[in-house]
Amino acid sequence: MDTEKVKPASLEDFKINTKIKLSALWTSVMFCYIYGDYFSLYVPKKVEDFISGDTLLDSPVKLFLATILMTIPALMIFVSVVLKPKLNRVLNLVFGIIYTAIMLLIAFTTIAPWWSFYVFLALIESVLTAIIFWTALKWPRQF
Repeated sequence: MDTEKVKPASLEDFKINTKIKLSALWTSVMFCYIYGDYFSLYVPKKVEDFISGDTLLDSPVKLFLATILMTIPALMIFVSVVLKPKLNRVLNLVFGIIYTAIMLLIAFTTIAPWWSFYVFLALIESVLTAIIFWTALKWPRQF
């Protein structure tokens, strides 16, 4: 009887293209943003504040600036796939670090028990955007 151990077959894996990694990371970031905004509707008095206009986005300019702030990560999902590597890398480095800083600022300045979910999401988002920065920084080179 042969007592040689049979090695189990390893699971197939393949190298994921950097563009696809970046696009998937930005997609995850956007889902966290959307969930954070959705869950904020469950915070007591939040809906009433929306109705009365008593929010941080209490002017057309502030609302437009917030729209720009959220449009950039949404566009980065597509841009990360279609742009040439050089410009793609630069945009992911720049926006990766900017959005990491923004999310860390939000995480460390949001202090209220009802907003703990928001802090959690901001920390997750900052990790994801830091990974975006790191992935773009370490973009493989062709020689």
